[in-house]
This record gives sequence, C-alpha cells and structure tokens, in this order.
Amino acid sequence: SLRILALAAGLVLAASGLAAPVRAQAPFDSVLDRPALADSSARDSIDRDSTTVDSTALAIPSPPRFDPIAQLRAQFVGDTRAYANLRVLMWLIGPLWALAVPLLLLFSGAATAMRDVAHALGTSRWVRVLVMLTLYVVVAGALTLPVTWYVDHALERQFGLTDQSTLEWFVEQLKSTGFQLALFGVVPLLWLLYRTIERSPRRWWLWLGVATAPLMVAGALLEPLVFDPMFNRFEPLGNHGLERRIVRLAERAEIPARRVFVVDKSEQTRKYNAYVNGFGASQRIVLWDTLLRGMSEDEIAFVMAHEIGHYALGHIWKGMAITFAMALLACALLAALCGLALRRWGERWGIRELSDVASLPLLVFAISLCAWVAQPLANVLSRRVEREADAFALELTRDPDAGARTFLALAAQNRSNPEPAPIVRFLLYTHPTAIERVRLTLEYRPWEQGRANLYFHGPDEPSR
Repeated sequence: SLRILALAAGLVLAASGLAAPVRAQAPFDSVLDRPALADSSARDSIDRDSTTVDSTALAIPSPPRFDPIAQLRAQFVGDTRAYANLRVLMWLIGPLWALAVPLLLLFSGAATAMRDVAHALGTSRWVRVLVMLTLYVVVAGALTLPVTWYVDHALERQFGLTDQSTLEWFVEQLKSTGFQLALFGVVPLLWLLYRTIERSPRRWWLWLGVATAPLMVAGALLEPLVFDPMFNRFEPLGNHGLERRIVRLAERAEIPARRVFVVDKSEQTRKYNAYVNGFGASQRIVLWDTLLRGMSEDEIAFVMAHEIGHYALGHIWKGMAITFAMALLACALLAALCGLALRRWGERWGIRELSDVASLPLLVFAISLCAWVAQPLANVLSRRVEREADAFALELTRDPDAGARTFLALAAQNRSNPEPAPIVRFLLYTHPTAIERVRLTLEYRPWEQGRANLYFHGPDEPSR
C-alpha cells in the first residue's frame, strides 16, 4: 500500500513504466545445432581405385534454418504456459485486493479506531500522522501479506525462478517497510501532505501535483547512491574485456559511462536485468550478476545497448515530463474522488474532513484507483519507448542475430506468453511481446537496406 501511496508524491510508478529496463529471465546457450558429419558408411563409399568421388554419398545436409518465431512458439508449453497464465491471473487479482483492503478498513471502523489511538499517543500532528501511518502499514500489510507472498515469492519458487527462502524474503519485506516508514513518516512527506490539505483544502491537489517534479528529480539522482545500496551490494565489473565493450557502446552513443557495476541480484532471483540510471555524478551502468552467468557477451552487449538507448533517447526525462502531466491530472481526480466519497460515506466512516488522519485509507484507495485506471495508458507509452530502445540497440550493435537470441532467452526464462490475447497485452504488458521484438530483429536492418537509422546517429552513420 505504501508503494501505491508513493504515487501521490510523484506517481513515479508511471515513470518507471515509461523507462523500464529490459527484463530477462533465462539462460540461453545456442539456438543452432551443428549438423553431424556424414557417417562412416558414406565416407567408405569412395572408390579407392578411382579418382572419382560419389558426391551424393558425401553430401552433407544443410543446417536447419534458424526460425526464432517457431522456437518462441515451441517453448511456450508445459510449466511455461502454466506460469504465464497464473501470472496474468495474479496481475488481475492483486490490484483488486489492493483496492479492497483500504475500503475494508474504512467501512469496518478500523480507520477511525487507528485515528483514536494516534490521537491518544500524541498531541502534535507529526506524531499522530506517524502513528497512524505505522498502524495502517501493520494492519494493511497483514491483510495483503498472503497475496503479496504468493505473487512475489511462492509463485517464483514454484516455477524455479528464485532460490530465496521464505525467511529471507520476509526479512527483505521488513527492511522495505521500515525504509518506507522512515521516508513517509519520519522525513516526513505524509505530514506535509496533511498540512497542505489542512491549510489549502481547495487547492491542495495542485500543490501536491507541482511537488512531484522535484521529488522525481531527487529520486532519480539519489536512487543509485542511497536507495539501491540499502538492499543489494554493488561492485565494479570484474570482466574488463566486457566492461570495455560496454563502455565503447556508451561512448558511441555519446553518453557518459563512468563505471560499470554488478549487483548481487542472485540473492533474490534467477531473472536477468540490466539498466542505466541516475544522472550527472550518480549516473551508472548496472548488470545483474544473473545476467553475467546466463548470457553470452554479445547478448549482454545487446541488452546494454537497449539500456543505453533509453538514456541516449532521453526516455528518462521524457518519462518524467509525461509523469508530471499525468500527476497533475491524477491529483485533480484524487481530490474529486475523496470529496465525493466523504460527502457520500464520511458520516458513516466517522470522517468529516480529508485533513483527518483517519482518511489515510481513503487516500490510498483513491490513489490506487487512479493508478489502476491510468496503467493501460502508461503501458501504451511504455511499449512505444521500449520498441524505440530495441531499434536503437539494433542500430548501435548491428547484430540482429544476438538480438533475436536475447529475446528468445528473455521469453524462455521469463516464461512469458509470446502471443498474449490483445486485451491482456493492452492491460498488462509494459514491453512489446516476444514475437514483436523478434520480428523487429528480422525486419529492421536499415544498414543493409541503404536507409538511414531512425534513432542512433553516430559520427559514422549516414544522416537522414
């Protein structure tokens, strides 16, 4: 719920959807098997007493044509299909449960009971907000724990996508919760929100929307330096040859590549990922250690070229600008929803004003609803920028074979449906489908077709 609440302080969820890194989840060795040589009986058919050779006996069959589309479809069977179907089901159930929990606290009277405890323990608004936030996190967290545990941990263990124990997962959740309590309660962002609502009951949503801009910039700057190291260990890439290859790609794309880091994500997952984040002094390139173990260097280079594309094409800043516009609209809708709900059910809930700390579940519900409704639109924009980054990677590396193998590997380990139903794709997919991405590697080759690139315009590339 606190992750949903974070949307009120910037709707950063949409920004992450617009500039999401490539997410892969499976080792991928080789898609081509070398044909066996003709057997000894064929070789023995040579007439030793003649200078002629039986060419039909020596004929070696041509290697099978690499068909990544067929391979994508062939690998979507058994456990892969079961996992993909369960994941879609959980994607639908999770948000609905997230909406039901705050409503349950409101209509059951639990919200006002928590408010009374907060008032009894403190006289200042800051203390009351902090106590109310803590109580809400504990109660709502307990109610959502079964769904969260199954979606984030049990399902992944069931299909072999993590080696993390339940205890390790639970400790990580406690750490995350403590960090969020400190950020929203101790800093204190939530207190500032309630203070703004109290002092400007008609225009608080506008000030909240405006405040998202500096919060997003601060978050992007501090994420690699402060937030990420709280949960994982980052070390310089030990493979200096691969590091030089990645840095050369970044230099060709004219983005600063100060250091390449490896993060120990194998502690939590077997999935693959890589990303470029931060800006200025905090900008860095990061590889998950799982990626290094499961992909070849040319595949890793292609993944990194995709991530470099996000940076070079300005997707981070464009995402922030779009998110800021969406945040202003969402905050206006948030104020309208809360006002309507209080007029309709406020007396039944025991909440007369939105400035009452008992309204916290209402704020969470309204933010969750706005995010849920806006997510399909954010996904449309996300798929567009992901396709641009895919095309950029092809232009930068000129290695469509590595691109095809990379997308095959991602689909295999992610156990994703390469051809989901259109409604599923529209509602849930932040990236193009696996078949769409592979088809791009087969069809988009401007350097072979005498055409200029659409996205990468290096010094050695023809101008448009």
